[in-house]
Amino acid sequence: MSMLDLDKFRATALQRDPFDFLCVPGFVKKEYLEALHRDYPKVDKPGSIPLGVFPQGPTFDALIRELKGKEVCDAFSEKFGLDLSRYPTMFTARGMCRATDGKIHPDSASKVVTVLIYMNPPWEASGGRLRVLRSQNLEDYAAEVPPDEGTLLCFRRTDTSWHGHYPFEGQRRAVQMNWVKGNVYIWHEQWRHRVGAWAKNLFGVEQKSY
Repeated sequence: MSMLDLDKFRATALQRDPFDFLCVPGFVKKEYLEALHRDYPKVDKPGSIPLGVFPQGPTFDALIRELKGKEVCDAFSEKFGLDLSRYPTMFTARGMCRATDGKIHPDSASKVVTVLIYMNPPWEASGGRLRVLRSQNLEDYAAEVPPDEGTLLCFRRTDTSWHGHYPFEGQRRAVQMNWVKGNVYIWHEQWRHRVGAWAKNLFGVEQKSY
């Protein structure tokens, strides 16, 4: 059985203001959330962490396998009008948020489509709610997305796909999947994030926030 509500995804209209994006609460089916919370990577450091650095369980592994599958690729390709099968995928997980995270940015030019799946209890904090922005101003936003469990936010990367959030410090879980322009980029990013996580653990060095 699928963990993902692809019918709901297909039925959700792509928003084009200020760039191509959509948000799907309940993208991960409710009956799988408890097991996914249990099996989520035990990330206790800030920053984006490649999968496999921290322990993760079988239900989370099954989620990643499904996200890598043809049905998901086809659904996202149709939604964005792109042949995403041409591009490799890269996965990272976040577990902790720093007060310095959430700065406005458009994502790296090597990314084609960004997918965020949030895995948090119902979000009450005012900070940590990602905003889809029309400019480099957090108050100039088209949508605000609380990082509630099972919620999907995805967008096509452009030079002006600005997004960010007000500061929050504490646990904030998010799985990130990107279709990217080449495997060299994946190798570089995984190496950078692994070194960053190692340096933070050994020396207390902070990773740069993206």
